[in-house]
Amino acid sequence: MHYLVTGHTGFKGAWLVQMLAAAGHEVSGLALAPVEGALFARAHVGELLVHDLRVDIRDAMATAAGVANVSPDVVIHLAAQPLVRESYRDPRTTWETNVNGTFNVLDAVANTSSVKAQVIITTDKVYRNVNRVEGYREDEPLGGHDPYSASKAAADLLTQSWIASSGCTVPTAIARAGNVVGGGDVCAERLMVDLVAAFNAGQDVHLRYPHAVRPWQHVLDCLAGYLALTDALLRGEQAGEAFNFGPGPASFVEVGAVAELVAQLWGTSAGVVIDPAPELHEAGLLALDAGKAQRELGWRDHLTFTDAMRWTVDWAKRVGAGEDPRQVCSDQIAGFNDGGQE
Repeated sequence: MHYLVTGHTGFKGAWLVQMLAAAGHEVSGLALAPVEGALFARAHVGELLVHDLRVDIRDAMATAAGVANVSPDVVIHLAAQPLVRESYRDPRTTWETNVNGTFNVLDAVANTSSVKAQVIITTDKVYRNVNRVEGYREDEPLGGHDPYSASKAAADLLTQSWIASSGCTVPTAIARAGNVVGGGDVCAERLMVDLVAAFNAGQDVHLRYPHAVRPWQHVLDCLAGYLALTDALLRGEQAGEAFNFGPGPASFVEVGAVAELVAQLWGTSAGVVIDPAPELHEAGLLALDAGKAQRELGWRDHLTFTDAMRWTVDWAKRVGAGEDPRQVCSDQIAGFNDGGQE
């Protein structure tokens, strides 16, 4: 099976390419160039690809040509502007990438006869968030305060409309997931990236919202959900559906508690400094109800909250000690496939 991953040079995308290649699939990618220090470059992920295309999904013609050139069996659409705070700084690019870019991918797939299934990745932040403790279910209202959340909600609605009205016959589904952690992330303004950088340097970490609660999940658990949904589409099931992929309540943990655990796992005496919160809005609590994925896809997390943090720290320490990043990823993928045994 030949998979095309959009956004393959990003954090999730680089891990997904390696998971697919480890499973024996052909993989191609379509994305912007990786950011400095990205896992994609450090783990030489490009060596695993049949096609490694540099395309801005805002460019409809280039996107259509790229998908047609690859001629994939499956498309998993990850490409996005993925950061809340960046969306405030550059709302135009955020909207154009997340909405117009998603349209361009959908349209390109509709005109590529080889495609047998596609999964459009949105986010947990598509839901109209009222800071409640219970996780949001797939049939609850969408919304979004910041440009990132609103643009991803719009992309989700766009995909729903496309499924219902475009006449495209490619089986399509939507996957929604939240905060993921794992080795090799370098994306700015993400907690685990800041923690690893600070503790590696023996420095205190600065937090903006220590009491904000997030549903922490290892990237491999999240991606396993995407692939379970893809497999269901290929079996002729779940077309037109949306699915949440998030951890259970035991992984709904405050940012400050995450920092304390990671410091313990790292073995550092560095502390936590609370900075004044900026004016920009960030949700205090956001969680998903993944019961539908568990019931209908047989998916559930392999790794506990503590495991997810430990695997992330172990990756950083092993690579920091000189081990090859690709090999460390490969070891963790193999351990995950063995049921979460590192």
